[in-house]
Amino acid sequence: MSENKKSRRAFLKAVPVAVVGAVATNTFAQQRGGGPVTSATVDCAETITGLDFHDAEEDAIARSLNGNLSTYQQLREIDIPHDTSVALDFRPYLPGEKPKGPATPGRAIRYSKPAASSIARPANLEDVAFWPVTKLAVLVERRLVTSTELTQMYLTRLKRYQPTLNFFVTLTEDLALQQAADADKAIASGKYKGPLHGIPWGAKDLFATKGIATTWGAEPYMDQVPDYDATIIERLRDAGAVLVAKLTMGALAQGDQWFGGRTRNPWNPASGSSGSSAGPGSATAAGCVGFAIGTETRGSIISPTSVNGIVGLRPTYGRVSRFGAMELSWTMDKVGPMCRSVEDCVLVLNAIYGPDGRDESVADAAFTWNPDAPLSGYKIGYVRSDFEASAGGGRGGGGRGGRGGANAAEQQAAASARLTNLQNSMEVLQKLGANLEPVELPDYPSNALSFVLSVEAASAFDELTRSRGTDLMTASNSTWGATFRSARFVPAVEYIRAQRIRTLLMREWDTFMDKYDAFISSNGSGLGATNLTGHPAIALKCGFVNDLPQPLMVTGRLYDEGTICRIAHAYEQATEWKDRHPPMAY
Repeated sequence: MSENKKSRRAFLKAVPVAVVGAVATNTFAQQRGGGPVTSATVDCAETITGLDFHDAEEDAIARSLNGNLSTYQQLREIDIPHDTSVALDFRPYLPGEKPKGPATPGRAIRYSKPAASSIARPANLEDVAFWPVTKLAVLVERRLVTSTELTQMYLTRLKRYQPTLNFFVTLTEDLALQQAADADKAIASGKYKGPLHGIPWGAKDLFATKGIATTWGAEPYMDQVPDYDATIIERLRDAGAVLVAKLTMGALAQGDQWFGGRTRNPWNPASGSSGSSAGPGSATAAGCVGFAIGTETRGSIISPTSVNGIVGLRPTYGRVSRFGAMELSWTMDKVGPMCRSVEDCVLVLNAIYGPDGRDESVADAAFTWNPDAPLSGYKIGYVRSDFEASAGGGRGGGGRGGRGGANAAEQQAAASARLTNLQNSMEVLQKLGANLEPVELPDYPSNALSFVLSVEAASAFDELTRSRGTDLMTASNSTWGATFRSARFVPAVEYIRAQRIRTLLMREWDTFMDKYDAFISSNGSGLGATNLTGHPAIALKCGFVNDLPQPLMVTGRLYDEGTICRIAHAYEQATEWKDRHPPMAY
């Protein structure tokens, strides 16, 4: 392990000139004569760097690069396992603001547990398919339904709707039935572990599962079978949850297209379920798992949550261990629950968060949940441009509700409906005691930093690029190949500069969030910026447009998932949207 770390550090030192060397090598392929890297090559590379050197300086650079070529080749011959992190750490909190601990994952917390007298076993067990975990747990705990029965019901639904929705890669049927039997035995003997015990769930297919294919949705990894379990798999197993399926994801965590086709939206199977946590969004909305786990780098929980009309929680960066998860961006990847209710997200987060001694980005930060905290105690902002017509409201949040080819009048009607839904959500929160005030989000060019993700992803999959493995990704219709190739020509100095500017962005948002406990918005406002800063967000339904769900997003302070979940929970319980599910008439 120490040798791998030394190799990685050596690589990082070489990166600034390695990028220019890559440009040089590419250009030399079209030249004759001279050394492998010539002054003309350097002159060409200067176009990328935005610099213009003198002839003598270009000659010196060329000599230096030629001397480094053998070093680069030596580094390329070192085998770097995909889960090897870079020797640079990212923390979402600023100096002096380290969150307080300790983290206590799995500790019993209070939630809105239905009275036992209000829960009965239905004649048709599929009538509970859309129930939240909070209700399913009562069935299982009281032994009105066994975990085995519940598991078999969800397995049956997964098989029935797979041809239409295409939401799983692998059914873990044998494992699920064994885990369900173990749960039933433990519960019967009085060893009930809590609300997730015996509840079937699905994992995005980028989490390592021992002895079970973990394909990352991409053709080059279709036969990949890990020999260990990811931390997320271990913690949910320890909580007694039952893994029924490895759910689809867009190839290498992009979109909803994977090597098996496109994952579909249960509200409208003619359209996709968005991504990259496509399967978790679709299967949870379709009532085919009790809950699911997804990941987000730049929208991959919030977007499929919004499209599929469920509840998705993107925790603070460094809340949940990514050990055993496919790495796309070391400084942006996050793991979070995708459920049918806010409190389900709370229960799942409570089971999975906290340090594991494997992912050093995870903070030893406490998680506090109070389902009775009054909304009047929070200072909540609303993004003016989303909620006020005069400010251009209705432009975001549920834009997918429009239909292709709709005329101008229909588009205007859809925009008006979206605005009305958002304004109605404000009214509901105000009636619940919330104090809302209009806000303008920090005006900082966060979109200019988007290439940080591309560069880190290109590094994570450098071997795939070199082997031309991306050429195999035809069924998944992936564009990663082009992204990885282009990212090779981002100067390392520009990448490091972007990370420094990211620190300035974090300061801007820290100042802004210091004024508010949370802010509400459509699912687009602040999404890119807060994925860079690491702030948590939760999305849930706030209405429908053209019979498709529209989201409301609540974004909060670092490590304060409890507040945004409390706000979202109060809104959810006061509205009808939580009880509306896809008709599944197919």
